[in-house]
Amino acid sequence: RVGTVQNGDQLTVLERGRILGGMFPRRLAVAALVFALGSVACSQAAARAPSAPAASVVVPSPVSNVAVPVKSGPGPVLPHGTFVARARTSNIAIWNGPSTSTGRRSMFPTRNAFGQPLEFLVAKTARDADGGAWLRILLPIRPDGAAGWVKKSHVIVHEVRQRIIVDLSARTLRYYRNGKLADRFDVGIGRPETPTAKGTFYVWAQVPQASPSGPYGVFALGLSGFSQVITDWPGGGRMAIHGTSNPADRGEMVSHGCVRVFNDDMVGLKHVPMGTPVVIRA
Repeated sequence: RVGTVQNGDQLTVLERGRILGGMFPRRLAVAALVFALGSVACSQAAARAPSAPAASVVVPSPVSNVAVPVKSGPGPVLPHGTFVARARTSNIAIWNGPSTSTGRRSMFPTRNAFGQPLEFLVAKTARDADGGAWLRILLPIRPDGAAGWVKKSHVIVHEVRQRIIVDLSARTLRYYRNGKLADRFDVGIGRPETPTAKGTFYVWAQVPQASPSGPYGVFALGLSGFSQVITDWPGGGRMAIHGTSNPADRGEMVSHGCVRVFNDDMVGLKHVPMGTPVVIRA
């Protein structure tokens, strides 16, 4: 179930490199779209000292319409469903609340490190006192669950009908299309000392790989979330769902936070769209 992001997150002035980094360092050539071994948290031999865990996050679906004072305007901002928003410009204004009177927090870049347009998962909607439509979007930065408000007129919104559910207890990944189970795989997850973070995230990048025998297998889906214990790797420890050529990884606690999918199974996830919700739960 995808639901409401908890309030209280903070967003300071953001540097483009920090926002676009993570497990996908910017030094990679965009044309190659290949991860660099040694820059991804789940490919290294040891994690650094753990940091304080981020607040737990639960995000709702269908998107909820927030009751705020409205002078005029039509009904709900969005219909029933799960939606993502793509910015119309290279940077987008992020606001503290659903009104320009709340103050602008930052200008946020709207492409990832590979030049792919970001599809931000919508968590809430609201109207301001003049009836203007606003969306609260999840941001692909630390802490996990960080979010901000954008004007609906500044983005293109569309419904997403796919969803990935990772069950850490069962060590499985389920992929749903149009509400129906399309695939189910046994997967590798984080080790006890470097656990896979729980929460609601979304697909931040689609990254083909040069060799199926490489550290990320045939393909990788970069996620909007980060490891809660690995923070000082280049890029900050962004999580991913990626391939592995080792079938023994399935159903085991073997990674540094990523979700490892056997290559034969990962092929079925190559066309998962940007912005697809990824719910990781215990």
